Amino acid sequence: MSFTLARPAAGFALLAVLATGCSAAVAGYHAAAKPAASSSSSSAVKTATINGATVLTNARGLTLYSFAPDTMTTSKCNGTCAQLWPPVHGRVTAGPGVTGQLGTITRADGAIQATYNGHPLYSYAADTAPGQAKGNGLNASGGVWHEVTASGAAAPASTSGGGGYGY
Repeated sequence: MSFTLARPAAGFALLAVLATGCSAAVAGYHAAAKPAASSSSSSAVKTATINGATVLTNARGLTLYSFAPDTMTTSKCNGTCAQLWPPVHGRVTAGPGVTGQLGTITRADGAIQATYNGHPLYSYAADTAPGQAKGNGLNASGGVWHEVTASGAAAPASTSGGGGYGY
């Protein structure tokens, strides 16, 4: 008789363990299913003075560039080009000093790319620290690259630019 009483008690104990485990698993699932809230600093563009020009940078302070062959709706930098000149993906927010129009385009691969005053935005793989603008004025990947100034105009090529890397 005690066997039959122990069985329901064990069943309730097992049910309690499963319920606790399931609710934890469900809570973990919901937490994992929700997209992580992105901090505004990780998706913000801001300005910095580099080589005498006020230019746009990403949240890490790396210079942002535009590519002369691009249009307001199309990026012409894909494949290997996009490895050297990574597109700024997704929507961005305006940080300090940014007064131009932010927007997006859809790239050939379906990804969303940020724009500034109609120019698709990129960083440059050779810029590894804030304050560098090694890509400014480079004729690479089929066109000329320019720092994006706060005004949205192409910055003049600096003499300390990239040294003529012709990728």
